[in-house]
Amino acid sequence: MLENALVNKNKSVNYKDMTKQLEQNLSALQQKIRDKKLPVIILFEGWGASGKGQLIADIIKMLDPRFFKVYSTMPANDFEKRYPLMKRFWANLPEYGAMSILDRSWYQELAIARLEEGISNEEYERRIKSVNIFERQLTDDGYLIIKFFLHISHQEQKKRFLKLKENSSTKWRVTELDKKRHKNYDIYYKQFDDMLMKTNSPHCQWKIIDTTDRSFTKFQVFNVLVSQIANAVNSEPPQKVIPSISELFELVPQPKLSEVRLEGKEMQPSKYFDELKKAQKELSKLHGKLYKKKIPVVLVFEGWDAAGKGGAIKRIGTALDPRGYEAVPIAAPDKHELNRHYLWRFWASLPKTGHITIFDRSWYGRVMVERIEKLTPEERCAMAYREINEFEQELTECGIIVLKFWLQIDKNEQLRRFTERQNTPEKQWKITDEDWRNREKWDLYEPAIDEMIQKTSTAAAPWHIIEGNNKMFARIKIMNIIIDKINEAIKK
Repeated sequence: MLENALVNKNKSVNYKDMTKQLEQNLSALQQKIRDKKLPVIILFEGWGASGKGQLIADIIKMLDPRFFKVYSTMPANDFEKRYPLMKRFWANLPEYGAMSILDRSWYQELAIARLEEGISNEEYERRIKSVNIFERQLTDDGYLIIKFFLHISHQEQKKRFLKLKENSSTKWRVTELDKKRHKNYDIYYKQFDDMLMKTNSPHCQWKIIDTTDRSFTKFQVFNVLVSQIANAVNSEPPQKVIPSISELFELVPQPKLSEVRLEGKEMQPSKYFDELKKAQKELSKLHGKLYKKKIPVVLVFEGWDAAGKGGAIKRIGTALDPRGYEAVPIAAPDKHELNRHYLWRFWASLPKTGHITIFDRSWYGRVMVERIEKLTPEERCAMAYREINEFEQELTECGIIVLKFWLQIDKNEQLRRFTERQNTPEKQWKITDEDWRNREKWDLYEPAIDEMIQKTSTAAAPWHIIEGNNKMFARIKIMNIIIDKINEAIKK
């Protein structure tokens, strides 16, 4: 892709005058971005001394500073390295109607990491896949991502470095790393070219900009910005193709909820307390091993209202070092969460290495509550099965143990527990009008849950359906599954 990037500008054209009009157009388009609630990400990659900083300065002069933020991407620090690779980039997503402008981006984790951090070919390809998925998920959600790679020749870069070093106030900008990259220009050229080709997707194409001449460079960048933003705000998004889940992922067959036998799954209190004590002791030991081996764990609890999620989480938490785990209750998203991709808030709550995060409800609300209550367009709910599977696969490929539990009870048992809560003063806070309304929609939720489990029980993160009519049986079964899976991971 880079071989055709350097072009000769037309000397008869006054690019400065043309750029002035484009600057005004960009300023006017920002209000349309606000009106249409279009989230925009503009990112700049490229060679050292290619002019990223100056172009960003030129762009933001034309924008209302209340509605954009500039991020300068530095190498991940030790703390950030304890989380999945893409977490810090999810954190910088703009709200709908706002802009993020990136001076370097997640692409520093690809070509640069391949040459300077020594990541393997397999890890490089995995990161390529992660980036392509990340960008597709965002564009499917309506984000506009504009990617610039600023290109200059080896000779032009040398000239600019010499000019910077001649001035005492700018010579600091030419670092030893810059010198190393310049010396190995051809090697970096090939790696950049490979990265650009593998991430030049139909939904998010690269714009490679010749930066030899400043006025021509500025014109090219503003022309791309204005044309792409104008197209996004003035046209309806194209209808998305929703591929078959079974063709994309290896699925683990699961029974329908109506086929789950709840009878005979009981446990006597005396046996329960013995088993609970034993399981908690073992889980406590394993938590220490997880910390030493820096293995993170995500536990996801879904189920019918009053199915026993809170009780199971409490018994697990009792066995864990409180400094090394967090229980995250998921309620309806707040206004800031609603103003971003729905996975944004879940990426923010992921555990660092050696820690455990327990989700009391999760991202599966997208295909249950949001679908049944029609809170989200049907097309976006249909896309979520793929997005959720990709999210969980990303976590497991990063070394996170992902365990998902559906707590199943029948309608009669739910009614008994609702009634008990309502008639017990210290438990009344657990029962709400919404719980009763959801119960009336049981027959709508059950097929939606069956579809959810069938489409998201992948080999990477299969569902575990827990017979929950007897709370003691359910708690012990959950803890034993957790213990077994952690032991398997530690042995690997």
